[in-house]
Amino acid sequence: MSNNKYKILVVEDEANICSFIETLLETNGYQALVANTCTMGLTLFASHNPDLIILDLGLPDRDGIELIRTVRQKSMTPVMVLSARTTEQDKIEALDLGANDYITKPFSTGELLARVRAALRLNRYSSAAAGMPSGTFTAQDMTINYERRKVFVAGQEVKLTQTEYNIVAFLSEHAGRVMTYASIVKAIWGDTDCGSTKKLQVNMANIRKKLGSRPGSNTYILNELGVGYRMIDEDTDAKPLTDPEG
Repeated sequence: MSNNKYKILVVEDEANICSFIETLLETNGYQALVANTCTMGLTLFASHNPDLIILDLGLPDRDGIELIRTVRQKSMTPVMVLSARTTEQDKIEALDLGANDYITKPFSTGELLARVRAALRLNRYSSAAAGMPSGTFTAQDMTINYERRKVFVAGQEVKLTQTEYNIVAFLSEHAGRVMTYASIVKAIWGDTDCGSTKKLQVNMANIRKKLGSRPGSNTYILNELGVGYRMIDEDTDAKPLTDPEG
């Protein structure tokens, strides 16, 4: 499974439906995360930063409406409601709280996949409008293809996770500038809790390892110790100014 696949969080307590949606998504090129309670769904949302949430409203611990309300306080991640509730009032309440779409059960696989693609397109276009880069970025022998969400070194694709890719893309957008730990954390996770910098450092260590970065050579991202990280720009001769590890 490619690690650059879109991540979709499925919050559904009916095991057979949850398993069916998970399989459907995985076989169509998406990475599925599953939760059977509202609490678990919010936990996975906070830890995995999914690209889309597919949500059942009738959850055992709390109403799914609460998840929409909580997510919208922090993020504009698309939320697609998939529910047996068919009344107009249920639909209005969910949409007014910030759900992007509402599908009633039973549903066809074709319609669900089409709605998923539409929600992801909306999210991508919204990100572009907010200033996300487009086209390609090149520094030394590393190339980032923003449309394909892929990173290449010496022509070979580097298998990054979704979060790792987002970090690399964000730094490349600000190439040549030192981005503080806090600014990177806010851009990627939207929070600044006490464990966020450590989370960033763990991801960065994995990124540097996958990119083949070594002191003195192939150093695409520099660590400004105690401050943040800097992506070299296209014309930079990458020589670490500080300890390159981290």
